[in-house]
Amino acid sequence: MLNIIRDIHSLSSFKRNTLEFIQQMKQTGKPVVLTVNGKAEVVVQDADSYQKLLDTLERLETIAGIKQGLDDVEAGRTKSLSEFEQEMRQKYGISS
Repeated sequence: MLNIIRDIHSLSSFKRNTLEFIQQMKQTGKPVVLTVNGKAEVVVQDADSYQKLLDTLERLETIAGIKQGLDDVEAGRTKSLSEFEQEMRQKYGISS
């Protein structure tokens, strides 16, 4: 969770103190929200933390896909392998 006082700063402040902000992001692993004219405009994050975020998102999307597949099986929304094969052959114009 972002700390309102520590993690939200003006873009001008970021430009003046870029190295300090980078050190802070590396130490905390938290992004910094940058404002322009008092309005949040940009989020900056160190590369390692961003990669962890992407990895977590990919894992969650995989889990959601598996859950959807299990729900489909439970609800009977499935096809036999031969039905699937026939459908793909028709779709891509492949003859038996």
